[in-house]
Amino acid sequence: MDWEKELYDNNEKPLDKLVDGYSHTSIFRKMAFIGDSLSSGELEYVADSKKYCYDCFEYSWGQYIARKNGLTAYNFSMGGLSTQDYINGFLDKKGVWDKDKACQAYVIALGVNDVYGNNMPIGSIEDINKDDCTKNRPTYIGYYAAIVAKYKEISPDAHFFFVTVPNTNTPERDEKTFGIINAIYALADYFDNCYVIDLYKYAPVYDDRFKKHFYLNGHMSPAGYLFTARLIDSYIDYIIRHNPDAFRNTGFIGLDMDKYDFCV
Repeated sequence: MDWEKELYDNNEKPLDKLVDGYSHTSIFRKMAFIGDSLSSGELEYVADSKKYCYDCFEYSWGQYIARKNGLTAYNFSMGGLSTQDYINGFLDKKGVWDKDKACQAYVIALGVNDVYGNNMPIGSIEDINKDDCTKNRPTYIGYYAAIVAKYKEISPDAHFFFVTVPNTNTPERDEKTFGIINAIYALADYFDNCYVIDLYKYAPVYDDRFKKHFYLNGHMSPAGYLFTARLIDSYIDYIIRHNPDAFRNTGFIGLDMDKYDFCV
């Protein structure tokens, strides 16, 4: 077999192929998935013209990825969550900052509630205080950067994957959508060990036909979250395969060396 073409095809683009079986994502043994309802497996039920939403983590794309790859995954997510909520302690009872839950990789998918829902200013990299993240300016970039900085204190060598919003075929939102995407790329450039999962550019358009297959009322169906898991898993697999040097020492991240026998 031509193993180099299989792993590092220079002409391959993200999501050209969806992986089956174990992917390179499985090199991480502990991952955290940070996000809002769409990261929480939220199912939307409608009865008597009323809408009821439930975070069903077992249906979240993070847990699908974990089960497929045999890794431990934490859902540091909640319906309606924003970056500001995260920093202000909405999920502290889940132990999101506990050192015993430190991970080798963090996948962050936040922005919809910040920018579309709360009309938060996106800001710029200038909003980041490099010495004290608690002094970041109150913008989307400021709060997002504070999340990353705090996790870098807990797990300094961890890898981060920043997920963009997908293309929902809503031109009226384009200015804010591109603002979120540009902010995420800027943050990935600002911090080390950070990568962008650009769903807007490489995933399918979330149009009416897509939603007919994968949505349940205003949120995704279980099949939709499963499909999202395949997208995210395959994208991370692509990033790892095309950057072997960056992930070579992944097995040492968070490893307590005193628990292992030293071999000469």
